[in-house]
Formats: sequence, C-alpha cells, structure tokens
Amino acid sequence: MAVPNDTRDLLILRRKPRLTGWLGLGWRLAAMIFLLGLLILIHWIERDGLKDNYDGTVSFLDVIYFTMISATTTGYGDIVPVTDRTRLFDAIVVTPIRVLFLLILAGSAYAFVARRSWERFVMKRIQRTLRDHVVVAGYGTKNSRAVEELIDLGEEAANIVVVDLNDDRLEKAKAIGCTVLKGDAARDQTLDAVHIQRAKLLIISAGRDDTSILICLTARHHAPDLRISIAVNHEDNEVPARRAGADVVVNPLDFAGLLLATTHGGQHIADYLADLASMKGKVRMIERCVKPEEVGKALKDVSDGLGLRIIRDGTAYGFWRPQVASLQDGDVIMEIAPTAAANEAPSSV
Repeated sequence: MAVPNDTRDLLILRRKPRLTGWLGLGWRLAAMIFLLGLLILIHWIERDGLKDNYDGTVSFLDVIYFTMISATTTGYGDIVPVTDRTRLFDAIVVTPIRVLFLLILAGSAYAFVARRSWERFVMKRIQRTLRDHVVVAGYGTKNSRAVEELIDLGEEAANIVVVDLNDDRLEKAKAIGCTVLKGDAARDQTLDAVHIQRAKLLIISAGRDDTSILICLTARHHAPDLRISIAVNHEDNEVPARRAGADVVVNPLDFAGLLLATTHGGQHIADYLADLASMKGKVRMIERCVKPEEVGKALKDVSDGLGLRIIRDGTAYGFWRPQVASLQDGDVIMEIAPTAAANEAPSSV
C-alpha cells in the first residue's frame, strides 16, 4: 500500500502527549473565549471611562467591539479610554491579558503549522544523510547493549537509527545520540522511512520471535544485500529466522546456558569469553578479509594477534587445518587481538 511521502518521510521522536491535538486546540479556544469574556466584563464595568467619538454613547455592542480591536492590538481610535482609572486599569490588567491572548494564538499557530513544517524540514535533512547506517529494530535490553557496544567499536551514535514503539526506550536511545523513529519495524513504510536499502546492518530483537522474523522477512524483501542479525529466544525459531533472510542468528538464552556450562571446565573460561565479547575487555574477536599482501602466507604469519580460523567459500577451517597454511584471495580471517585496554592494567585473561 502506497504511503504519502509527507507521512513516511518523518523521523520524529515523540512522547505520548497528555492532550491529543484536538483536545489541545479545544483548551486553547476555551482559554481565548474566557480571556475575551473577562476583557468584555472589565470594559463593561469601566464603560464610563470610555468615550465613543462616533455617537458619544458606549453600548454593550461598543464594548464588545472595543475589546476585540484592543485584544488584536488594532485600535482605530473611535473608542478610547479617557479617565485615569480606566487607562490605569487597561495598562496593568487588560494589557497583560492581551499579551497572554496573543501568546495563545502564536502557540496554536506553532503547534499546528510551524512545528510540523520544521519537523518535516529537519527530518528530511536527516534522511538525506542516512547512508551506510545501522538500523536497530527494538531497543530492549539486548539491543540497547548492542548499541552501546557498537559505539564502543567506533560507530557514531548519530549513524545508528533505533526503531521502537515505546516512547521511554526511544528517549533513552536519543539521550545517547541515536537517531530514532517511533514506528513498527515490520511495516514497509517504516523501513522506507529509515532508508533500509542504504543501511549496512540491521539488528533485530523485537522481544517476540514471530515479530523479529517478520521484521527480518520484510527487510530482506526491501534490501536483498543488507546484512541482518537477529536474536531469537527459542531454538526452534533459529531455522525460520535464517530462512527469513538473517545472516546471523543469536539465541541469547542458549548462549547463556553454554557460558554457564563452561564453568565446569574451569572458573576463568566464562570470564574470558565475556571479556572477548566486549570492546571494553582486554581482547576482542576480529573478523576481516585477507589483504592482497597476505595472499599465499600462512595464517600464523599474518595475524596481529592470535589467528583462529579462516572462512573460505562458506566453510570454516581452524588454525590446525592444512588450508590455513596458504591464504587465498577472498578468505575471511578470524583472530583474537588485544585492545587498548590491555595495556592499561595487568590482565586477568
């Protein structure tokens, strides 16, 4: 279903308003009517201090007319305050009400016209710069931690677009500098709004496996070459996730179980794996393509850290396999390298 550009082209952080747009407008209209009524009452009470230069008589209709032109700061001079009391009352009471009346008018104009136009301008400008960005669908515990790690790895926060339906989560993402969109990542117009075709990575963790898989399927339809990583909670959903187009499928619960099981082999293994998974640790896992000058060399001779395996034509070969003795063009190297934190203090890993 086609969606107008002025609807889908907005990346806007919104908090749930206490008043809807129409209720807000109704409140403003009620306040204006109240203030106009108060001004009319004051002028009617002080009508003896007014002078009508047309017929010399100040009627109730004249009071309404004088109030309207005074509230709009027009003033034609046909009806004017002449006594000191009325002029003083107009200066210290009526004038502040007149200013408040104008502020309400200006606020209404901004809320319903200027703000929308400004948001459209700003968000279209943001969209023009969205290229090779990271889209994060869902900002729960797993994805918020993933975003923190991406930033630690050197990704600019503004280059990360978080999509979620929860205002509080979006506020947290915006607080660390991310671009945010309140919307359903499983919908075509939402993915169009974040220019999923120009993204370099999509990370999905929507809380429910069926929702995450649907997001993956929709994204793959829009961006056939996009790299997609997805988190699923149940082992049975790993195969459907891959069939939906995910390049990487992670089962956090399964991984947590494996991590806990490593304690059977020693108390330090789990600590090392946790250290390895974080950019803030002393070591990190690196995946990179083989360089032209490394072709023909052995894995142990080109790795800056500890070479673990290579991936050749989709097959992984460990450091003990004969295939790693001579690297080929197109190989992917996986290695463990020290981080900057490794030199800051004695390492326990």
